[in-house]
Amino acid sequence: IIVTNKTNIGISMEDITNIDWKKEAKFIIKKELLKQDIDYVKLCKLLKKFGIDENAGNIANKLSRGTFSFIFALQIFEAIGIKTLRLKD
Repeated sequence: IIVTNKTNIGISMEDITNIDWKKEAKFIIKKELLKQDIDYVKLCKLLKKFGIDENAGNIANKLSRGTFSFIFALQIFEAIGIKTLRLKD
């Protein structure tokens, strides 16, 4: 995310405070899973290869709430092979 003032292209500080960060976080992960046709069961198997023991229900709950650690997000991205992540177009 590029943050600049209103006179430049970007996001103002006022806009940042109005963002639903939980919604943004879960949308990014769900979008990447959808692009690769990976469901929660398959994600569990991929995470297990990295020593991360999660079940599909736990993953669904975490992503539904949007309350998960950045570490968990990074683990998902690594498990599904994301090398570059574009947050905004």
